[in-house]
Amino acid sequence: MASEGAAAAAVEKVTAPYGSWKSPITADVVSGADKRVGGIAVDGDGRLVWIESRPDEGGRAVLVKEPTEAGGKPIDIITSEFAARTLAQEYGGGAFAVSKNMVVFSNYKDQRLYKQHFGADNITVALTLDYGGSVVRYADGVFDSYLNRYITLMEDHRESSLNPTTTIVAIDTKDGKAQEPKVLVSGSDFYAFPRIDPYGKRIAWIQWCHPNMPWDRSELWVGYISDDGDVYKHICVAGGDPSVVESPTEPKWSPQGELFFITDRGSGFWNLYKWVEHTNEVVAVYDMDAEFTRPLWVFGISSYDFIKSKVGKGYVVCTYRQNGKSYLGILDEIEKSMTLLDVPFTNIANIVSGSNCLYIEGASASHPLSLAKVTLNESQTKVVAFSIIWSSSPESMKYKSYFSFPEMVEFPTEVPGQKAFAYFYPPSNNEYQASPQEKPPLLLKSHGGPTSESRAILDLNIQYWTSRGWAFADINYGGSTGYGREYRERLLGQWGVVDVNDCCSCAEFLVASGKVDGERLCITGRSAGGYTTLSCLAFKDTFKAGASLYGVADLSSMSAETHKFESHYIDNLVGSEEAFFERSPINFVGKFSCPVILFQGLDDKIVPPNQAHKIYQALKEKGLPVSLVEFEGEQHGFRKAENIRFSIEQQMMFFARLIGKFKVADEISPIKIDNFD
Repeated sequence: MASEGAAAAAVEKVTAPYGSWKSPITADVVSGADKRVGGIAVDGDGRLVWIESRPDEGGRAVLVKEPTEAGGKPIDIITSEFAARTLAQEYGGGAFAVSKNMVVFSNYKDQRLYKQHFGADNITVALTLDYGGSVVRYADGVFDSYLNRYITLMEDHRESSLNPTTTIVAIDTKDGKAQEPKVLVSGSDFYAFPRIDPYGKRIAWIQWCHPNMPWDRSELWVGYISDDGDVYKHICVAGGDPSVVESPTEPKWSPQGELFFITDRGSGFWNLYKWVEHTNEVVAVYDMDAEFTRPLWVFGISSYDFIKSKVGKGYVVCTYRQNGKSYLGILDEIEKSMTLLDVPFTNIANIVSGSNCLYIEGASASHPLSLAKVTLNESQTKVVAFSIIWSSSPESMKYKSYFSFPEMVEFPTEVPGQKAFAYFYPPSNNEYQASPQEKPPLLLKSHGGPTSESRAILDLNIQYWTSRGWAFADINYGGSTGYGREYRERLLGQWGVVDVNDCCSCAEFLVASGKVDGERLCITGRSAGGYTTLSCLAFKDTFKAGASLYGVADLSSMSAETHKFESHYIDNLVGSEEAFFERSPINFVGKFSCPVILFQGLDDKIVPPNQAHKIYQALKEKGLPVSLVEFEGEQHGFRKAENIRFSIEQQMMFFARLIGKFKVADEISPIKIDNFD
């Protein structure tokens, strides 16, 4: 009888309005868990090396190495005066590379390349010259062990900050002296993935030119390397035929010297292909309606690798994404067969092959972003051991009883017969419930990019809301990735239309399904998602309040002022000059009818700070409730723990004060809201 009473007490919940629930998942917990991974590699000892960003150190990116003993603490490689982060193409990525016991990395403060050997007496040596500030940047490098040099992309802003030149260059690593790089490949607007074959005789790379983004149209090239290190006899392997629409990416040389890559020719899905050198033909390695990579927003993506084992050639470990879920598999190239591996991650970002093991970066709805070691059996068909090496939030599982788990929602769009997708998270708290007569408020998130994808992974930012009694929808509107080129291209010429309509359709579908309160619909978004948020609030009346984090308000100004990488991106997404005007929320302040809160980093080079200031001033003059929060020292995306914490708390308070019906349980000092008493 006593045990039955205890069980009854355990499930008894306090009845309180949605939004007013107390939760241990505080903004401090969220900001502490907002660590990121900036690339992975394996050193000469077979141990994993990665970049870890730390909000509690002001967002510093630290090179870290796998501990020598299981369960040990990862080892910091670089000292506190350095941070491994590149600003190439503003979004960075590919900030380091490892060869045996040496690492070369880009230092955030001066953007110079440094080399360092692993070990207790390591010394950090500059390889490139100091040009003053961050005017020359490097990314996506690899070692050329035959000529003792480092091959990397160089982005040079010395002659023009808005139109820098990008080249593939070589830097000698033997002498360890700072030097001017030697240009190997030039002439294109952009480059990525310079990769040397195992014999040091050939180099592959990806290139593309305006007005394309790398996922629109790109080209794969191979060049031959002379004895003195120059590149000659360039061959276009894929993407050069104007009649074939494709975007090749991720070239890699197998241990046997064969060139593999990923492209979306034919089916419109990014699949694995191989170049047959002696016939100069491209053949499919494995073909299916699934995405084997993701858009090249950051350098250094690694979606597949070659198995380093005694099994023989023809084995590729890869990840692909289908219907909102990632899969990990071993591909037998000879047999054209895929063996799926049983791992607890439903989202996988990067893979590298280690010594008799794999290392993967992944997550799931119950696992935060993590790095894991996967040991396989001799036949490479089963997982023998799976262990987490690093977690972005190792303490998160103690909150599991508060977690909301996502439901995949497929909803109709405004186009008859057409569907779009979202992840719906219902309110969840093991201590609280609401009255059966009440429906929860909804916060719908529009992801950035907009050529990107929301994924169903454990995000404490989402759990912050759901554990307080909010419903949360993470939408993949038309134009999102993960569903093939046709779905991705729904947004071409239609940004500000398709994404806006899909966000509203999703919210209305959830209301009609009885899942949320139609009078308490809120929307939030970062970057491009901030633009969609502002557009929903300006051109539709579905939502009752919104939060824009470094979002675009003026498309024309954005197009004129943004950096080189995205300088024609908006042209493709919007189209005519008339559309630029008609889809800019700043030009239609009179159509806004609900409160808005804006957050902006003052060092943002992608969405200039004047965008947020202009929309703030206009809404303030119109008389709408509005707040603007500006952060010194923040760029595109907030990296400092105190700013992450402040932005999530103030969104919560802003919505609570303005859509009403509940009082926030947390003690938060509210900021001033203009035009609101």
